[in-house]
Amino acid sequence: VWQDTRTAPLVDELRNRPGDGFFLERCCLPPSTYFSAPRIRWLFDHVDGLEQRARDGEVLFGTMETWLIWNLTGGTAGGLHITDATNASRTMLVNLRTLTWDAELMEFFGVPRQMLPEIRPSAESYGEARSLLPGVRITAALGDQQAALFGQTCFSPGEAKCTYGTGSFLLMNTGTDVVRSRHGLLTTVAYKIAQQPAVYALEGPIAVTGSLVQWFRDRLGLISSAPEIETLARTVEDNGGCYIVPAFSGLFAPHWRSDARGVIVGLTSYITKGHLARAVLEATGWQTREVVDAMNADSALALKQLKVDGGMTSDNLLMQFLADVLDVPVVRPMVAETVSLGAAYAAGLAAGYWPDMEVLRRNWHRAAQWLPAMDPERREREYGCWQRAVERSLGWVQPPQRP
Repeated sequence: VWQDTRTAPLVDELRNRPGDGFFLERCCLPPSTYFSAPRIRWLFDHVDGLEQRARDGEVLFGTMETWLIWNLTGGTAGGLHITDATNASRTMLVNLRTLTWDAELMEFFGVPRQMLPEIRPSAESYGEARSLLPGVRITAALGDQQAALFGQTCFSPGEAKCTYGTGSFLLMNTGTDVVRSRHGLLTTVAYKIAQQPAVYALEGPIAVTGSLVQWFRDRLGLISSAPEIETLARTVEDNGGCYIVPAFSGLFAPHWRSDARGVIVGLTSYITKGHLARAVLEATGWQTREVVDAMNADSALALKQLKVDGGMTSDNLLMQFLADVLDVPVVRPMVAETVSLGAAYAAGLAAGYWPDMEVLRRNWHRAAQWLPAMDPERREREYGCWQRAVERSLGWVQPPQRP
């Protein structure tokens, strides 16, 4: 899963040799435990005979949609071995401009072409299911967060959404332009509809948001259910000067530091569990602010509004804090499960159920909105405190000493 960090030593080597630039030039992704190519290399290095079997055509690679489509269409009895452009773009093996497997990246990681799936559009008739749901057409595949962007109908450049779950993922549509990030974000395919040009996005993945609330509940035992954190946080007026940086397995965007670990700073005898609860929620807000600042620096498309979805959006205190620290309206749609909705929208387009994307846009309806109300001076002062807290989370994990 994406939180697995077994490839961290390999990723550290990649960042030193050949360096981030080699990868950013080709796949627009920095070396990270988050992506597939280092995992394939790790498996080849740790499972006897696996690399040779892959070269002999006995082993296939794919992300989840590849595995599902392969099984649905017959598996070993002629199943389709395909992936869509959004999932392929997250492997570190694809040239993002041509949307083809990159020969230099495959050679560098030692990944044979015969194990990789065919890259197809996100919405297209791939084939029919055979073993399960026989005769049903399979017409869409999207990566998780790209599907949420599609479900939020962020079809115009500059439109953005953030999904708040275990982690959080903020994507901004950049149109048909490949905007290469210089501030720690990922450039990704947003979607590709049939034979139309691919649409791209900037993404800022945040590793720990909802899982910080789970930690607060399950490890510290300070609440018995996740919704209680809002009630507890409302027992105080502010965080009391306390900040929590939840770098449980390093920091993702915009820092990409696998050596970071979680810290709680600003503790005094004044701090109560209410202050800690508020600091837990505020950590999600400040991490989002870091990503939005990076997006605004990378793109001429300054964020004007943030559409939100996912389980954490039921927390009204958090949503108001987001609007306050981002200084833009935060909007939640009627349908909160936008990942599933986006996949359904793409499938319906390819199947002809919906005639065009404008119809999908008209389907989107607002359920709630939060407007910024924080004093600008306070916003920047507290953001400065957060940034100092982040600095103190860095460098906790030292690389092993080589003999």
